[in-house]
Amino acid sequence: MLVKETLTGIERFHMYTYLGVLIFMAVILFFCLLRAIKGPRVADRIVSVNMMGTMVMVMIAVLSLLLKEGYLMDICLIYAMISFLAVVVITKVYIGIYAERNTRDCSGDVAGISEISREEV
Repeated sequence: MLVKETLTGIERFHMYTYLGVLIFMAVILFFCLLRAIKGPRVADRIVSVNMMGTMVMVMIAVLSLLLKEGYLMDICLIYAMISFLAVVVITKVYIGIYAERNTRDCSGDVAGISEISREEV
């Protein structure tokens, strides 16, 4: 962004609006990071990581408008693909762990029930 001493009113308004949006998004991103760390469930953490990725993409897009640099939009698209793949992989891992835990718990309960029924006979 070229800093000129004389900005028109609309250019100054756009600059302050973009900066305000970036600051607001940074604060919200911090709260999402806290939810990702502290989240009571794994699903909360996955959603917050996905939301953080989306917010970073919006921040890159706003920065692209502020700096008037088109290549940042390409970076934003690449980041969108990487963020999507990361959330899919994290979800796949969580589903695998959840399924394994369910299988282990169910097999343990069935074994316990069969032992009780054998003792009763």
